[in-house]
Amino acid sequence: MKTLKITLLFCLISVLSYANVSQDQKTALVDLYTATNGDSWNHSWDLKQPVSKWYGLTLEGDNVVGINLSFNNLIGNLPESISNLTHLKVLNLSFNKLEGELPVTIVNMISLEELKLFSNKFNGAIPSDIGALTNLKSLELFNNDFFGEIPSSIGNLTKLESLILSSNLLMGRLPSTISKLKSLKVLSVFDNNLLGTIPKSIGELTQLEELVLSNNGFYGNLPGVLVELKSLKTLLLSNNKFEGNYAVLKEKLPNIVDFDLDESNLNEGVLATLDDEENDDD
Repeated sequence: MKTLKITLLFCLISVLSYANVSQDQKTALVDLYTATNGDSWNHSWDLKQPVSKWYGLTLEGDNVVGINLSFNNLIGNLPESISNLTHLKVLNLSFNKLEGELPVTIVNMISLEELKLFSNKFNGAIPSDIGALTNLKSLELFNNDFFGEIPSSIGNLTKLESLILSSNLLMGRLPSTISKLKSLKVLSVFDNNLLGTIPKSIGELTQLEELVLSNNGFYGNLPGVLVELKSLKTLLLSNNKFEGNYAVLKEKLPNIVDFDLDESNLNEGVLATLDDEENDDD
């Protein structure tokens, strides 16, 4: 009898923990399912079942805090109502066939810590107010068709550790506000249409372990402050228009494992810097 009571108690706790997802959150999930052809997902949802049984969701109490639907054949657009998932910390929709612009409401999801939308077909500009997502630690939008400039508000994401915007159609310069991202470990923007000189303030990113700038239109000399990035393990700079000889650079970065420059920049010579050259940083 005692065992039966304990079993019933655990069942009651489980029901109470997962039965009260708000209608707003459930509606947002159903909208996501409908807008992305949920019937054709690799792992579909049975909408008649409790939300707690839906594939790829993480719940804490009555709230949905995680969605991981990567590699799940999502086809379509993100609905604006996704912003009603106000407790969401992780949104991973990578490796799908999502397209269109990001809904402007996405910047209202202020609990987000991880936004991973890479390897889809998204287009349009990165929302100018992306900096409102101040709890973000990871922003990974690579391998899409985003265009326009990198928003300067990105400098407000002071908790960011990983910023990967590679393989898009982005243009313009690296915003100088990136120097505010003191926790940043990975900065990758290769294979875009970015240009300009590298801001000297990049030397303030002392936690940086990966800096990937290859396949853009950057030009000028590299700032000498790069040698202050002692945590760097990866530095990829090829297929730009950098000037000068940087044979000494690798020697001054003791932890470098992956180092890539154009052959013309790897001749023996003194490390060139921007110390005596005007920086066209905004």
